[in-house]
Amino acid sequence: MYQIKPIKQTTNALIASMKPVNLLNKDGLNIKSRANLPTGYKRVAYAKGSFQEYLRNYKLKPFGTKIINYDATEYFWQQGHVGILDIDVPKNGLQQCADALIRVRSEYLWDTNQKDEIGFNFTSGHYCSWKHYSKGYRPKIDGNKVSFHKTAAADSSKKNFYKYLNLIYMYSGTLSLFYELPKISNIENLKIGDMLIKGGSPGHIVMICDEAINSEGDKIYLLFQGNTPAQSVHLVKNLEDSQISPWYHLTKDAVIPVSNYTFYDSKFVRFK
Repeated sequence: MYQIKPIKQTTNALIASMKPVNLLNKDGLNIKSRANLPTGYKRVAYAKGSFQEYLRNYKLKPFGTKIINYDATEYFWQQGHVGILDIDVPKNGLQQCADALIRVRSEYLWDTNQKDEIGFNFTSGHYCSWKHYSKGYRPKIDGNKVSFHKTAAADSSKKNFYKYLNLIYMYSGTLSLFYELPKISNIENLKIGDMLIKGGSPGHIVMICDEAINSEGDKIYLLFQGNTPAQSVHLVKNLEDSQISPWYHLTKDAVIPVSNYTFYDSKFVRFK
């Protein structure tokens, strides 16, 4: 015979099931160690030296570090992140949301001796490579017309590399990335390094930085973002689902709230 549980007992069980699960390891000093896995999930394996492993092991500042704007002021809202990536915020204010991800990708290619692969389209559609820039070529921009001329001495230094990135920050953004980069049509193919994007002026973009799966094939992801104004790059909290936060479920063409921004028609792109 079915036994009816006392109302108080049932209520307590319901409250317990709704209690937020704390998946944060406050002592973790990289992305992988900051976020524990929900029960039944395991991290998807990637090759050593890959962009995916580079992101997963990206260094974080100590837990509780605040988001700082480019002008050294504190960002007005500190409730949407669970970690700050160890990336400085240039005082020129140029390193905004798309720029932060461009920087992370470019530094990976630099650090892994793939410098000739560093290059991005301007919003005008013109391609600007580090290889060309390091040889002294600079763009001459007249409206939507862009031409490149050798006007500087060759310089392949790290200092000049960051000058190149500042140029990219000025003339590229979410719109150029949306049209330049390959689209991901099958959500099952999402992987670390892919980006959820809204191309526009303004638009927004966030990057997948960890991935896990359970025995039923359900995948979850961690995300980080830069922002406008230019500020600390941060690992975002899932404000919609406290049971798996900071992990996210991601779905194509869906409404996906990410920290302080909502993607209303989610699209995904991947660096070449």
